[in-house]
Amino acid sequence: MTEAAPPPMRLRVTRNERIAEGIYLFELVDSGGATLPPFSAGSHIAIRTPNGLLRKYSLCNDPAERNRYQVAVKREANDRGGSSNLIDSVKPGDELTVEPPVNDFGLPPRAQDFLFVAGGIGITPIMAMIRQLMAEGKRFRLFYCTRSPETTAFRDELSSPAFKASVTIHYDHGDPSCSLDLKPILAERQNREHLYCCGPRPLMEAVRQMTDHWSAAAVHFEAFSDAETHKATDIAFKVKLAHTGDVLEVPADKTILDVLRAHGLVVPSSCETGTCGTCKTKLLAGEADHRDLYLPEHDKPNHIMICVSRAKTGEITIDR
Repeated sequence: MTEAAPPPMRLRVTRNERIAEGIYLFELVDSGGATLPPFSAGSHIAIRTPNGLLRKYSLCNDPAERNRYQVAVKREANDRGGSSNLIDSVKPGDELTVEPPVNDFGLPPRAQDFLFVAGGIGITPIMAMIRQLMAEGKRFRLFYCTRSPETTAFRDELSSPAFKASVTIHYDHGDPSCSLDLKPILAERQNREHLYCCGPRPLMEAVRQMTDHWSAAAVHFEAFSDAETHKATDIAFKVKLAHTGDVLEVPADKTILDVLRAHGLVVPSSCETGTCGTCKTKLLAGEADHRDLYLPEHDKPNHIMICVSRAKTGEITIDR
C-alpha cells in the first residue's frame, strides 16, 4: 500500500524581505511555536499563493533549524502571477498553506567533497547544502554566476570570511561573452567530488555537456521549470511496451509518464523534470527527442527519461 502524503500545514509568515534586485526572502513558522517537519539539504516546499497557484521553492536555511523554513522567491515575468502574487500580497503575520518538505536533490551522506555551480536564483538549494556541509566539516567549492552585485542573493553572507575561501561569485553584466569559463573547472573530477548544478536551463545544459566524461552518479541537476517538457511544435506519437506488446498514443500535451499512469501502470518517478534519473527507461527501438539533463551522451541511443522526453520518430519501443 502506498503511504499517504502528509497533510498541508498552515504556517505564519514572519519575513518578506528584499535581499537582492527582484529577489525576496520569506520566512515561515508554526503559529503556535511548534517545531516543523525536518528537512534535508536540497529539499523544497510547495506554497499555495493567495491567488490559488501552487509553487515549489527550495529551502535555503540550515537544515538543522526546526523552528522555521526560509525560501528565496524571484519575481518572474512569465509564471502566471505566482511569484509576483506572493511578493506583492503577502505580509508578515499572514498565513499560507504549505506542503511538507520533499527532497529530489539530496546530498550523498558518504561523500566528502562537493562542487557547486549555481546561476541566479539557482543558489537557493545550494545555500542549505553548504550550511550543512560547513557544519559537518566537509569540503566544497561554489561557483555562483549572476548578472551583477545588485542581483546577487546572499552576496554578503557568501563574501564573509566563513565562506569566502570556498566561493567564487562571477558577474557577467548581462553579456554572454563575459560568462564564466567552466571548462577548466569541470575538466577533471577532483577528489571524487559530487557536482550539483542549479540555474537557468542554458547553464545546466552547458554543464551537462562539459561533464559527459564524469560518472553519471556524481552529477546532479535541479530544474525550477518544466518549460522544455512541452513545445508548441510537439505532435502525438506512439509508444510500444515491449513486455505486453501494447501500443499507446502519447498526445502532444502529455508525457509518456502521464500516459503510462493513465493506463494503470505503476512507474517509478520523482522530480518529473528530467534531472533525477528515477524514471530512466531502456529504449529498444525508435529515436528519442531527449529533453532531460540526466543522461550522458553515451546513454542516449538506448535510454529515455519518460517524464520529459518524447519521440523523433512516429513510434518508439520501451522496456515496459
